[in-house]
Amino acid sequence: MRCVVCIKQVPSTTKVKLDPVTKTIIRDARQSVVNPFDAYAIEEAVRVKEKTNGSVSVLSMGIPATERLLRDAVARGADRALLLSDRAFAGADTLATSYTLSLGIRRLGAFDLIFCGKMAVDGDTAQIGPELAETLGIPHVTDVTEILELGEKEIKVRRATDEGYEILKVTLPALLCVVKDINMPRMPSIAGIRYSQAAPFEVLGAEALSADIARTGLDGSPTQVVHTFTPERAGECVQIDGDCKTQAVKMLGLIAAETKTAEGGN
Repeated sequence: MRCVVCIKQVPSTTKVKLDPVTKTIIRDARQSVVNPFDAYAIEEAVRVKEKTNGSVSVLSMGIPATERLLRDAVARGADRALLLSDRAFAGADTLATSYTLSLGIRRLGAFDLIFCGKMAVDGDTAQIGPELAETLGIPHVTDVTEILELGEKEIKVRRATDEGYEILKVTLPALLCVVKDINMPRMPSIAGIRYSQAAPFEVLGAEALSADIARTGLDGSPTQVVHTFTPERAGECVQIDGDCKTQAVKMLGLIAAETKTAEGGN
């Protein structure tokens, strides 16, 4: 089974800096980690590889320093890594990112399964997986908690929903967006770390991918951040004295007053 895992570097700190012009996150390699949900995607792909005697390729779009995170994925069981890095890719929204990733996946060759994390913790859109699948023209399943059956032509999975769980069967190739409940990621072995230092690693830019520049980066993004701000927090504490009956009456009065204010005094 030929697996591909898409991973993203995200800030390891809550003190995120934004570019004042593009309003996009300034990526600092010294303060970046693999997106937490992607770690579970890597582990699940490696487990499929071990069960099927297959292979795992990891793919990312980012700055050159993202190589460190890709090699860590190789140390955890992946076989090959590909980094898509070019100034033309900077500032991409989810649609432009999905387009670029689709070019990288096609460059890797034939595949059976693509794994993505549920979402990236810096953007929280959960759009990359579905958009990538649509770009490639393959079925996808989100919020996957378990792979139940895996055949040569189809896969059966369990996915979480607001009402409980669903059991779905889709044809291969397919894309799965996994959640944290699916497994427990392993630590890299000493042999894995040694292999990762010399493992095949490729960096490709827009020209090498024959990318349509009009569909990449900030210029190729139909959605852009126009304003960012930190919400102001304001709170007021009202102490209610008296016995239970008195407190209940006063509480109802406060609720009625707040409701009337919220409705404009009508």
